[in-house]
Amino acid sequence: MTPIEFAKKHGLEVASEGEGNIRDISGIYCCDLLSMVMGRAKEDNALITIMGNVNTVAVGVLADVSCVILCEGIRLDDACLQKAKDQEVCVLYSQASNFDTALKLAKELGLCS
Repeated sequence: MTPIEFAKKHGLEVASEGEGNIRDISGIYCCDLLSMVMGRAKEDNALITIMGNVNTVAVGVLADVSCVILCEGIRLDDACLQKAKDQEVCVLYSQASNFDTALKLAKELGLCS
């Protein structure tokens, strides 16, 4: 499932499409401590977080995640959003909690029932 497919199916807002139509989500990494994300997130994971700043975009690039999903209504400011677009990072906005968003995605990926 691509990030854009997940967003459409579950009502997430696409803030930056990036490569969201061409990359598949292979797994999920939930964390708000960006130094941990850098060392532990795997390529093509969806990064689920509430950390909505330019460092999150940079870590998304470094970790080569398929998308960054900001939860709890958190949004990037205009400069951060432009950086995400420039770097072709797919950024989605969810009103739900990290847990609820991750659970929906885990079910879609067949990681749980």
